[in-house]
Amino acid sequence: MTDSFPVSHHDPSNSPFTVLVVDDQASVRTLLVAELNSAGVANVLEAANGNMALHLFKQHRPDLVLLDIQLPGKDGYWVAQQMRIMESGDWTPIIFLSGLDSELDVWRGIESGGDDYLVKPVKPIVLAAKLRAMRRLLDMRRRLVSLSQELHEANERLSQIVELDAMTGLVNRRGFDRILHNEIATARRDGTPLTLMLCDLDYFKRFNDSSGHIAGDTCLKELGRVLREVCIRPRDVAARYGGEEFALILPNTPRSGAMTFARAVGQLLKVRAIAHPDSPIGPLLTLSGGITTCVPDESTSAESMIMRADEALYAAKAQGRDRFFSFEMQMDTLEHRNA
Repeated sequence: MTDSFPVSHHDPSNSPFTVLVVDDQASVRTLLVAELNSAGVANVLEAANGNMALHLFKQHRPDLVLLDIQLPGKDGYWVAQQMRIMESGDWTPIIFLSGLDSELDVWRGIESGGDDYLVKPVKPIVLAAKLRAMRRLLDMRRRLVSLSQELHEANERLSQIVELDAMTGLVNRRGFDRILHNEIATARRDGTPLTLMLCDLDYFKRFNDSSGHIAGDTCLKELGRVLREVCIRPRDVAARYGGEEFALILPNTPRSGAMTFARAVGQLLKVRAIAHPDSPIGPLLTLSGGITTCVPDESTSAESMIMRADEALYAAKAQGRDRFFSFEMQMDTLEHRNA
């Protein structure tokens, strides 16, 4: 029975297994390459010194390193440390080779980043056994990394589902709270303006009472589509805040831009021309909104921005509805339109 090297069937190992042999003696390298070939390793890289080893390691990222301790210039311990620095979280098995076999040498090898230690001359059967062991460890780690990535992606998908409003397809209140908190922190760090809008369908209870809840649900879905249409920038977020209330988080949007944005929302809803048979202010369904814009500082919180936008929403309703109001600009969209 031959000691052929096992071939793994997982994706990372579809490419041939590669071993980097680092030894300053050509005869030793030749012997090791022959033994590796006999063990089933087809791809073997050779380096006679530390600098060449690091260059090959960076360029090819081998699956295993056989590293002599006694090298010209920097020794193998230093080379192993540099390889670990290069990996930045990844892991390549490193087996030290040396004619020395004291406990101190073994300890230094492990401390500098090595995984095992072989005394030269290396017996072929021992080398083959070490190769199998390191390959099994490498396969196990790759499977764990793959499973961790799959778990992370599954959690991301779950978070998206958990933060999604089933009816409108917009971000729900939970997602809104998280995103607003993050955007406040980002705007505070970057010194950029952040706009928050709270919107409320005018006389929506009367709409439900007169047209029925199925029509009401259809109306909410339509407004969700309108808000998605206006959120064209990647970080603009439309959310269902609750019931017939909606919210817009608009990063890097100054006051003037916020008012223009609000007018666009109102106009798009008017284009939809959703009939409201019991509205005191007109035949079509309308929207009122409150706007707050600021460059967040240390005193700015999600709660304070929501409260400010909510107060502006009440002001818009008090001034006749079918408009957006901003305390920062002391004007609403109707005044802006007529300005």
